[in-house]
Amino acid sequence: MEQLKFGHKKLYIDGKLVEASDNKIFEVICPADEKPTATIAWASRQDTERALDSAQRGFNTWSALPLNERLDWIDKLRNKILENQDRLRESIMYEMGKTWEGTEEDLTSITNSLKYYSEEIKKRSDIPLEDKEGTHEHHFISQPLGVAVAFLAYNFPLLNLGFKLGPALASGSSIILKPSEFSPLSAYLIGELCEEINFPPGVITVLCGDVNEVGIPLCESTIPRLITMIGSTETAQKLIAQSAKTSIKRYSMECGGNAPFIVCHDADLELAINIGAALKTGNSGQICVAPNRFFVHESLLEDFTAGLVEKFSGTKVGFGRENQPDMGPLANKASVKKVEHIVNKAIEQGGKLRYGGKAIDGTGYYFEPTVITFDHNEVEVLQHEIFGPVALIVPFKTKEEVIVLANNTDAGLASYVFSKNNETLDFFANRLEFGEVQLNGVKYDIYLPHGGVKNSGIGVDCSTYALDDYLAKKRVTKALLRQ
Repeated sequence: MEQLKFGHKKLYIDGKLVEASDNKIFEVICPADEKPTATIAWASRQDTERALDSAQRGFNTWSALPLNERLDWIDKLRNKILENQDRLRESIMYEMGKTWEGTEEDLTSITNSLKYYSEEIKKRSDIPLEDKEGTHEHHFISQPLGVAVAFLAYNFPLLNLGFKLGPALASGSSIILKPSEFSPLSAYLIGELCEEINFPPGVITVLCGDVNEVGIPLCESTIPRLITMIGSTETAQKLIAQSAKTSIKRYSMECGGNAPFIVCHDADLELAINIGAALKTGNSGQICVAPNRFFVHESLLEDFTAGLVEKFSGTKVGFGRENQPDMGPLANKASVKKVEHIVNKAIEQGGKLRYGGKAIDGTGYYFEPTVITFDHNEVEVLQHEIFGPVALIVPFKTKEEVIVLANNTDAGLASYVFSKNNETLDFFANRLEFGEVQLNGVKYDIYLPHGGVKNSGIGVDCSTYALDDYLAKKRVTKALLRQ
């Protein structure tokens, strides 16, 4: 048997790397060549119960540590990650098929998160409350919440992990990380680094396994105080239903999106084309904030479409650090089937295929960058998140018309508007029903809140506001004694 590039990785539970109790393993497949690149220990229910118990003990220890000691440990972990950044980036490239350049965002996101929240937690202080009668003294204080369980999506393995790990550790909470089975390798490597530096046991846990052995027991346990997730709306609904059976828990969920990309008649056309193409081919379109529905003013429809086709036709698809592709494969075979289905449905519903439209022949889960245009907006397929390199383009006449079309979705994560008119930009900023409205550009960073409305989630990732999910609030009132 050919030696696996990353060998075998173990669970990280209670500060130790361990095999699954029943010795089950799981193959991590590289989507570029469809070959195993590693095996991981595949957790059992017994392992999950051990993880929960150790996470509770870890919380008891971690939350009692003085803040400066917690921050020293966080800094030690961050430095260890930086020392191993090439190895971590390479693991993401092989588990996800990402371009080498694309892996940098994952790496910088986790290290920036650890640094940012270490600084941000020091700014938190008790809030004094006024006593109207002058008889009492009040403070509103924050304390570590408890055990958090984080279910992570496959598309940005370390970015998603970092968004949860940073605020959890800084707040004094412990965290159980359950990565996706499609990209668990980099998370398991984080477990290895934790063991190497002897990170306090039980504070961080990394495990992956079947839903019945890991997912449901984590949710149904009364130990977790917070269930947090990055993934689909359907997954979030299941997690909430499962976890609510046994105890009241907090939820922080970043769910699927269906982002509108609105190009007004006075837009900077080149800017809109460049950003639209980059968002659709970046990470092979597997981005929750990637635009799905391109609403383009009828006067710019053909020029925008031609520009997008030109960009897509120049996209170099492939794999490998030396090859320097612009876009890699989709994460798994099921993703290819899903995107194929959406493209076929779009054409059945009146769409005109302008470029691409099919899986690329040969080894790997590659799909062509695809452009489909419609001459009307009564299209059912526009209601579905694509999660692939497919742009669906619909014309519009007025901003009043397109705001209705843009908001006609149960999702509400990201949205994009391009116009040179400030009144037009204000119109959309005030009326778009999305957690983020990006005007004439795109910016994401750890200090900027990221979250959705409607079926796109609860709470936020990133920014100081994410800390609130991992902190318990308490009012302390003291009567003033008469002299």
